[in-house]
Amino acid sequence: MRSEPFDFKNAQGRTLSARLDRPDGTPRAFALFAHCFTCDKSSKAAVRISRALADLGVGVLRFDFTGLGESEGEFGGGFSADVEDLLFAARHMAGHGCAPDLLIGHSLGGTAVLAAAAEIGSSKAVVTIGSPADPAHVLLLLGESLKTIEAEGKAEVKIADRPFTIDRRFVEDLRMQSLVERIPHLGRALLVMHSPVDQVVDIQNASSIFLAARHSKSFVSLDHADHLLTKPADADYAAAVICAWASRYVGLAADTPGEAADGAVMVEETGAGAYQVQVAVHGTRFFADEPVDVGGMGSGPSPYELLAAGLGACTCMTIRLYADRKGWPLERARANVRHDKVEGQTPPDTFTRLIELDGPLDAEQRAKLFEIANKCPVHRTLEGGSRVVTGELAPASPDPAAVEAAKVEHYCDMKEECEKDEKPLP
Repeated sequence: MRSEPFDFKNAQGRTLSARLDRPDGTPRAFALFAHCFTCDKSSKAAVRISRALADLGVGVLRFDFTGLGESEGEFGGGFSADVEDLLFAARHMAGHGCAPDLLIGHSLGGTAVLAAAAEIGSSKAVVTIGSPADPAHVLLLLGESLKTIEAEGKAEVKIADRPFTIDRRFVEDLRMQSLVERIPHLGRALLVMHSPVDQVVDIQNASSIFLAARHSKSFVSLDHADHLLTKPADADYAAAVICAWASRYVGLAADTPGEAADGAVMVEETGAGAYQVQVAVHGTRFFADEPVDVGGMGSGPSPYELLAAGLGACTCMTIRLYADRKGWPLERARANVRHDKVEGQTPPDTFTRLIELDGPLDAEQRAKLFEIANKCPVHRTLEGGSRVVTGELAPASPDPAAVEAAKVEHYCDMKEECEKDEKPLP
């Protein structure tokens, strides 16, 4: 998967910042994603859902509404301005051969998608996630500041700990909208997704949207999820459901994302955040990242955590192989591994590994399994060092020989290791 800039102009000629997340291979469909109120295209929900859909073969455009994120212009143009931005985004996509088949909106972005859908001719299906049935629902977030706006014409309000200047024009625009009248004439398949424990937009809004819509329509409960889908598992679940549901309406036929040749691990920047990369190997895809406190998004394990995971995995596998060969009653092995850098120590890197063994093992068996843990292949690689051969990977149809030259050649056969350490094994 790759993420590329896809900026476009709004009705006032201001540049709106956008990214198009493209799947590897031929896209199965294209989607347009509208983020939540006062959020931006880099919100956790926007990024994770877009990336997950791209992994499933759907290209997704996510952009910052006017005056938000990296987009030009002044925030506060009202709900009508957001709908207009969506229409210009869809036209921009169509002009580049990727007109949106699927429209997805989170929170107020979903409400805007419902309002814009009828004017986006290429769209065949619409998805709302935690969306208000009435745009004026946003006014509840203004609290007492709403009275100041009505009395003085504008006020500075804090939403999600960020200051915004809201004026009377914004408030009046929200109050003038009548979404319930538009929903019955949507003319597209509709999927309503909402959490029953949403504390920002009550689930009654989902009921109102669903009841106003005509078939085809579906509802999926995002059990236990918060409004912003801050838990990665909730965003990934939403993406998987969206892709499965949309396949009935937008003709997702298709190529599966490509992977590196010969089972190599493919790592590629996603374009989201400062450090996020996607790791692909053996049909499995996941993000690696850095923690938020060092500038990352915390969307996946860090590189050193991946190293620790490799050591833990190899440890458990080696212990299991040895115990099974011996016929010992090991029920389960666990390894808790952390990485630290210790100043003044040579080498400074330390992996602390705590092992837990379940089962009726005697003291001698436990001691032997702890000894065997120190002989796992990854342990030996970390202690002994390895050779890294660097080459250039061709951008298209790479020569297998060149790919092979770029790989770190390391063969770990645990059975052979165990047999080497115990001669002969019974």
